[in-house]
Amino acid sequence: MLIFEIIKVAMSAISTNVLRSVLTTLGIVIGVGAVITMVSLGEGAQVQVEQQINNMGTSVLTIRPGQEMMHGVSRGDTQMSIEDAEALRNETRGFLKISPELQSRMQVTYLRWNSNNQVMGVWPDYFDMYDHGLIAGRYFTEGEVRGRRRVAVLGYTIPEMLGEIPEDSPQYSIAAELLVGKTIQVRGIPFEVVGVLEEKGDAMWLRPDDQIFIPQSTAQYRVMGGRDRLGSIYASTETPEEMNQAIAEIDRIMRREHRILPGEDADFSIRNSTDLLETFNATAQTFTLLLAGIAGISLLVGGIGIMNIMLVSVTERTREIGVRKALGATRGAIMTQFVVEASTLCVLGGLLGVGMGYGAAEMTTRIAGLDTVVSPQIVAISLAISAFIGLFFGIWPARRAAILDPIDALRYE
Repeated sequence: MLIFEIIKVAMSAISTNVLRSVLTTLGIVIGVGAVITMVSLGEGAQVQVEQQINNMGTSVLTIRPGQEMMHGVSRGDTQMSIEDAEALRNETRGFLKISPELQSRMQVTYLRWNSNNQVMGVWPDYFDMYDHGLIAGRYFTEGEVRGRRRVAVLGYTIPEMLGEIPEDSPQYSIAAELLVGKTIQVRGIPFEVVGVLEEKGDAMWLRPDDQIFIPQSTAQYRVMGGRDRLGSIYASTETPEEMNQAIAEIDRIMRREHRILPGEDADFSIRNSTDLLETFNATAQTFTLLLAGIAGISLLVGGIGIMNIMLVSVTERTREIGVRKALGATRGAIMTQFVVEASTLCVLGGLLGVGMGYGAAEMTTRIAGLDTVVSPQIVAISLAISAFIGLFFGIWPARRAAILDPIDALRYE
């Protein structure tokens, strides 16, 4: 029998029982749809985190105080001071940009409006290392840091928070420009606005658009009561290739400043945003594989359902098989027909599952606001798996049909 005739007979058998065929493929549909939805959620989360870490800066190192231990008991964070930041800036041969960071949440007022925002005391290099742009005004300068000047650079959303104009207005940049030169109150202390930053978006746990940046010395001596204890020191290199050299230099200088001997545990930590990205990606991939594995159980159940229905179909069509064998159909032709039927059911279910997966991913994005990415690779893999399931679970019923004795089959009632 020609292969086209075999396929035609298989399609005719499927179309004869449309409702049963649809119900048979339901497990495959749900399985493929669930796999695509779960993997798209995982990949969407991964892309979002990559974008956020890129916003943070891929060549930025964060030096944070470690835990001070006494007889195995933590005594809290160790102390990092401005002297540590100055030593890093002066002794790393100029290939590092350095900025200390003092921060505190404070009340900010302007005219009759007020807001509660994170106030960051930094050096001017901070804006360069995090690639902050301006929509109005300028950054504060090194001279203003040394002079403890009361100047401020506002995050993108601050003008809207202070009642100037909604940020979605086409006149927003004009309003930001008008705010430059005005005076705001930070914890009751007047500050001149010298600049407004471009929109940055969320960066992991940071929201730079909601922050206000002031000179570190002003924050230390005029706003935060002489506090010399830094929350972090940020360092960046020109290229990612210099990161390992930078880590070694920072470790050497910080150990010297803190009088830590070689071989002793450091009382500080150096974090690399690239390492954070790799750690998250590994976790996300494991989580995605786990979800896809759970969803894949539906594919297995769907395959068992296909085999069950095909066995029923062989029993129902025993006399038909006997007639075809009596007319000269070979075992290979009979087996091919039933394998084609099972594979077709699974592929059709896979295609419906792909549509269901796309729809579920789109609904998740629109309703829940979660980013999803449906990759062509996972679609192709899902369709290939569904075809394999049809082949695998269709072989046993097809073999049973192929080995039927034509005389016994013709006698079957």
